[in-house]
Amino acid sequence: MGRRTSVCALAWMLLTVLLCALSLRAQDVATEKNTAHARALLQAMVKALGGGLWMDMPNYEWWGTTAQFYQGKPNGIATHFWYFHKAPDLDRWEFTKHRDDVQIFTASGGWEILYRGMTPLPKDQVEDYLRRRNHSIETVMHTWFADPNTLFTYDGQQLAERHLADQVTMISATNDSVTLQLDAETHLPLRRIFHWRNPVYKDQDEDIEEYDNYRVVDGIETPYSITHYRNGEMINERFLLGAEYDRSLPQDEFDPQATARRIVK
Repeated sequence: MGRRTSVCALAWMLLTVLLCALSLRAQDVATEKNTAHARALLQAMVKALGGGLWMDMPNYEWWGTTAQFYQGKPNGIATHFWYFHKAPDLDRWEFTKHRDDVQIFTASGGWEILYRGMTPLPKDQVEDYLRRRNHSIETVMHTWFADPNTLFTYDGQQLAERHLADQVTMISATNDSVTLQLDAETHLPLRRIFHWRNPVYKDQDEDIEEYDNYRVVDGIETPYSITHYRNGEMINERFLLGAEYDRSLPQDEFDPQATARRIVK
């Protein structure tokens, strides 16, 4: 009797192990399918944006108008802007009709150049700018997507600005994450979301960019409306008037000192 009981117990143990193994394998298969679907959606997004033209663009210029908001309401400050980007980490902003208020950001710093002179931008402003650039769609698709340690998840469909959107999240090897919401029909990005720990209050802050009114420029889908939110409140809105890709830029376009020599009086 005892031997029979032991055999039955062993059989149940083996059956339990087999069922657990089958369950784990099923979970692995589901995870693999989810990952493959997420990656396929991101590849469809790149194709929709312009494929190789978008991925390999060396530089571009956008121009239009920009307005700042405080507590979700316009603060009365709206101005013209010109934005120049050179891959991977050089940015130049020119503000006002006279283009005499210039901000330049490199991989690790930021400067403002006015007619009065050149000064480093405040540390918190530079850190915020670099943080957003490091979580931009352009950056994560060039760095995170190709990293074998990046995790991909398909989070289902959501509503984004009255559009049905597929939501995909990428999690980097350092446990950083970016969530993209892509138009379910066109695959164009509608929203980019990331979170980070506030160094002062130690809670999670949320940064969102929304993209709308796409137009094809030089073969690349370009959002002519970009809205920036921080913790649910609108803080900036940009409307493009034009764009140009792969344009010829001066050698010292992103050199703060060379810019200062031209502007400072």
